[in-house]
Parts: sequence; structure tokens; C-alpha cells
Amino acid sequence: MIRPDAAQKAQWEAEGYLVFENAIQGEALKRLQTAFDYWADACKAEWLERVEAGEAAATFYDIPNPFEKDPVFIDIVDYPSYYGALMAFTDDELILLAPQVRTVAPWPVSYTGWHPDVPQSSPLHIKVQIYVNDVPSGCGEFAYVPGSHKPDAGPYTRPMRQESMPGHKTFPGKAGTAIMFNSYGWHVSMDNHSDVPRQSIILIYEKRTPGRVSPEQFAAISESCQTPARRQLFSLA
Repeated sequence: MIRPDAAQKAQWEAEGYLVFENAIQGEALKRLQTAFDYWADACKAEWLERVEAGEAAATFYDIPNPFEKDPVFIDIVDYPSYYGALMAFTDDELILLAPQVRTVAPWPVSYTGWHPDVPQSSPLHIKVQIYVNDVPSGCGEFAYVPGSHKPDAGPYTRPMRQESMPGHKTFPGKAGTAIMFNSYGWHVSMDNHSDVPRQSIILIYEKRTPGRVSPEQFAAISESCQTPARRQLFSLA
């Protein structure tokens, strides 16, 4: 397990994010890309039907129940390049809440505006966004306001234009880049002005807290969670 060094710990505390370039690479990245493409295509028709029925947004779609479709989506949850940092920042009390295996369609306006995910009163909430394809600037890249995760930061308001948010930083990156961020902080997906969908996986974690563990949620993949560490991570123990 690769624990964060002193510089990474300082950046996490001060700015609320870390970037892991080449977090997933080589054959592992190719396998992830293949599974993503296959299941995104297989699920697309159902998504379009839901869009037509007014039950889903046209700007993005998620592969439903990805853990049950391919074990590659399970294997990235505790991937060595960032798993140690997740464990360190949660005092080794890490649980997974959910995955989002997401395609963001080219669109002149982002599917979401600037926001934090949870209030400061919630247990520590961390996300890791993994770029499955290359995400250049202007192609729906992730953006964050460094330091906005702190209790005394702000106040912040949602601007009309994504690029008008004071103090924000954008994160273009190559396929396999992983961006870890404190979800108390303000963040967004920038507008995708390209003609290429953005493919990314958002893994949602939290510091384990009594009453927030749900063993039923991941019971269907229990065969893939045989080690004590994985059973804890997936709230199966």
C-alpha cells in the first residue's frame, strides 16, 4: 500500500485535492477502456429510451450496476496508486458508497453547476475521478476550488458561467489520470465544447461511521470481496 508522503499530506490539508498521473496504465488501462466502451454501448439504448420518456438527462449517462457487469470496475476501487492515500486520510476506516461509470456527452453547457457534495457536518467524503479517455482542456474536465473544503472557506455562490468561479483550477489530463478530492469543496465538470464524449469513473468514498454501513448494497459481489480489507471497504463486514 502506497501511503502519501509529507508533500501530498500538506497539499491535501491545504488545497483538498491530489492528482495521480498515470494512476492506471498499460494493460490495466486498456482492460478498463474495453469494458467501459462495451458496457456504455450496451446500455446506451436503454438510456436513450429513458431520455425520450423524460426520465433521464440527455447530457450524461451512467452504466447501471457496473460492479456486476465486469470485475475490472471492482478492481479499481482499491487500486494501489491511490488506495493508500484514501486509507491514510480516513484513518484506515474507508468505505465505498457508490461508483459512477459516466459518459458526458458533448454539450455547450455542463450537466451540473458548481457545488459541494456534502455539508461539513457529514463524515469525511472523498471522491476519486478517473479519466478513461484523454480529457483535454475544454472537453468537460474536472474543476475544483482549492481550499474550499475548509470549514472557514467562502462563502461561495454558483456563477452563471463555470469559468467565472473565483479561484478555481481545472484538471485536464490523459487517460488513466486519477483526481482525488475532498467533497466538502466546491467542484464542477466544465463545459464540453469538443465533439468527443468525456468518459470517466467517479468512485465515492466516506470515512466509516456507525449507522452508515449497508451490507446489502454490495452483497451481489461478495464473491469478489474475500479479503478482510475488501469486505470492510464494501461494508460486508
